[in-house]
Amino acid sequence: MILIADSGATKSDWIALDEKGNQLFFTQTLGLSPEVLTRDVIEDRLANNFELSKNAEKVTHVYFYGAGCGTDRMKIFLTEIFNDFFPNAKADIKEDTYAAVFATTKLGEPGIVCILGTGSNCSYYDGHQLFQKVISLGYILMDDGSGNFFGRKLVRDYYFHKIPQDLALKFSKQFDLEADVIKEHLYKQPNPNTYLAKFARFIVENKEHPYCAGVIKKGLQQFVNNYIMQFELATKVPVNFVGSIAYYLQDELKDILNRNDLILGNIKQRPIDGLVEFHKENL
Repeated sequence: MILIADSGATKSDWIALDEKGNQLFFTQTLGLSPEVLTRDVIEDRLANNFELSKNAEKVTHVYFYGAGCGTDRMKIFLTEIFNDFFPNAKADIKEDTYAAVFATTKLGEPGIVCILGTGSNCSYYDGHQLFQKVISLGYILMDDGSGNFFGRKLVRDYYFHKIPQDLALKFSKQFDLEADVIKEHLYKQPNPNTYLAKFARFIVENKEHPYCAGVIKKGLQQFVNNYIMQFELATKVPVNFVGSIAYYLQDELKDILNRNDLILGNIKQRPIDGLVEFHKENL
């Protein structure tokens, strides 16, 4: 049994295939980002999933593409956990950018591949290898244009009284914005990046409002400036996207790319389906 997983900060999609490429099951766990979670939390999230626990000893390979898996230290950390949980499996850990690449491009076709979901990232794929110029420092310092980027902007503007009154009232009715609640989630609870990203739903739902439209435009342009334009061939190859922010704001994204003379490639909400096709071809 082969397990293929695409793990963001919020959730992880898991698909099991048999040796012929037939799908055995699909399941989900909460996100398994090793940068923000302890070993105990990750082990609990695996153990609490019925399908993964029931089939743990049947698994021979785990292909895991995850947020926060870009360094050797994090890869080793997750490999040790998977080796214990799936005792008969070989674990192959890659950062989630590879999932985006395999889901949106074809072997041999160059392009820029971006992640715009709970977090954000951007790489250049020459058709065979992946290149990154900027190492992510995580949700506090980076993640431009992501869900937690927009969520952080909304909460800050609400407390600095920069959101128009009509929208601020609507925002406060939809979310618990008490200072103690926010600080509890940010400084004492796990996954503060995921917590911030939940607020981004509001900006998507109200994207026609002038305030939200302005925030979206500036946030996406900042992503283009800091991430996409770092590559010399940015205007020469397709720019592909995966993630919920890219998917739900694709009209705004298309407009920003057009304004910057960039070529839009594919936009996919979830890379897991493309990953399955990739691994079927390489069984």
